Amino acid sequence: MSFSLDLKAFAEKAKGNAEIVIKKVAIDLLSAVVDRSPVGNQELWAANVAYRGKNKAVADAYDAHVEVRNMNINMDSSNFTRTGNLRRGVKYAKPLTKAERDQNFDVNGLVAGKDYVGGRFRGNWQVSFDVAKTGTLERIDPSGNDSKGEGVGVIQGFTTQVGTIWMMNNLPYGQPLEYGHSSQAPAGMVRISVLEVQMFINKAVSELP
Repeated sequence: MSFSLDLKAFAEKAKGNAEIVIKKVAIDLLSAVVDRSPVGNQELWAANVAYRGKNKAVADAYDAHVEVRNMNINMDSSNFTRTGNLRRGVKYAKPLTKAERDQNFDVNGLVAGKDYVGGRFRGNWQVSFDVAKTGTLERIDPSGNDSKGEGVGVIQGFTTQVGTIWMMNNLPYGQPLEYGHSSQAPAGMVRISVLEVQMFINKAVSELP
């Protein structure tokens, strides 16, 4: 997936400061897109959600059993002495602590992607002038700081001789992510950020000396 800035649209509003404005707008737009890019989270994977849901249901059933057992003990007066103490041999069921619940039922466990580290999609944003970048990167960048830093470095080299600034992410799952595949970015990354371009332009122009 990719998008580009048509730099001619900036020229009239920025007038003699076009270069400064374009740099600022491009940097703000890059930051918005990278920050909105989902970071893979194995806890949200369907297999893991289903696994934890099943285990939680079993744990909840156990808790319910404990509650019913103890309620039945309380409702039967023969379980108590005249002074109100439990008779010998009658014991309440012990509810599980949070740690015991997790250990016994693995309600927070994972069955897929235990060693997975998210951030490759954020790490694959690339910036270029006039010609779009091809290929993908192996960079893992959960914070997005590396992608933004490298992109800003490219943008700072912009001159008015450049016709187009490209921002590319060539990973094959970029298109599905843009159109709602991730619950972290249901409205996408590029579409919603592009809507803010005019706001970025106004901001850059207002900051001119």
